[in-house]
Amino acid sequence: MTRKILVVGNNSNGMFLFRGMIISELVKRENEVVVLTPFDLNVDDLRSLGARVIETPMDRRGMNPLKDIKLIRLYRSILKEENPGLVITYTIKPNIYMGFLCGKQNIPYAANITGLGSVFQSNGVIRSVIVRMYRKSLRRANVVFFENEENRQIFLKDEICTENQSKLLNGAGVDTQYFYYSKYPKDNEIFRFLFSGRLMAEKGIDELLETINRLKNNGLDVILDIIGEFDEKKYKVIIEEYEKKGLVKFYGYQNDVRPFIERCHCFVLPSWHEGMANTNLECAAMGRPVITTNIHGCLETIEDGVSGFLCVKQNSDDLFDKMKQFINLSYEERKAMGLAGRRRMEEIFDKRKVVEVTINQLN
Repeated sequence: MTRKILVVGNNSNGMFLFRGMIISELVKRENEVVVLTPFDLNVDDLRSLGARVIETPMDRRGMNPLKDIKLIRLYRSILKEENPGLVITYTIKPNIYMGFLCGKQNIPYAANITGLGSVFQSNGVIRSVIVRMYRKSLRRANVVFFENEENRQIFLKDEICTENQSKLLNGAGVDTQYFYYSKYPKDNEIFRFLFSGRLMAEKGIDELLETINRLKNNGLDVILDIIGEFDEKKYKVIIEEYEKKGLVKFYGYQNDVRPFIERCHCFVLPSWHEGMANTNLECAAMGRPVITTNIHGCLETIEDGVSGFLCVKQNSDDLFDKMKQFINLSYEERKAMGLAGRRRMEEIFDKRKVVEVTINQLN
């Protein structure tokens, strides 16, 4: 049965990169798909999938009541005008605000918990407020999708949703055709690590920079390629200092990360918390070993000692040990790790499988 489906997110770039395949599949199944998102990148690409796109400006990280009230009013007017048969939301503000409105208007609704962020790492007042808001918003949700089991258990423990509502997915999955297997690079005079993501403390960037410096001081010829944007402005000065020392090379945001993955020997993400680390999936799909933290959202992406190494969160000593251990592996051992990661992506995290599971649940 065809229906009008609203897909709601907090930025057009992420909607195309991570949700593009499910949008395309919903369109192929003769649904009328309308995407609600703030505009940044890839707006025309979203339209090319066959979806209609409506701009919904949003302060993604701030909690400005006036701006959020304006967003809620915009969502309300769009629901009234579009009268959808189903609403699918991603990220916290769409989940909460659109979910609350859908519950009041008896509109079928599916929420996606793509990560809990730093607010759930403490027991402060803000966490309590967010939990209460989530409870009201998800009370009448038809399904709540989670990208890792820890996030699901937190919501169940806090009585935000029920066991019957919750459904675990293998993250957003990874497009194993776009992120094709790339032959492992030959050893050369420089050992190249890669980091891709927002430059902020919670991604473990401080631990990573400290470790690269220690590896260099231990006589190892290494360099860290960095692609991404400054989420915390202080890192602009820090990265410039490390570049002058020849320890890192900063490339900024890149639309196509594949050339950087191809030439690296190993991807490193020492993040403190994740929903499911898409960068880990992308690099593993292209046959690169991954060093990442032993937290849910990261640990699922690799087999420790097989396709990469797990390190202790916020522990630069352990990160140093794991990166040094990896460097000391033979070329064939590192290549085998990359191949093992590729197989894991094909078997468990292929985006086509994730999309099929998601659509079956929506139906």
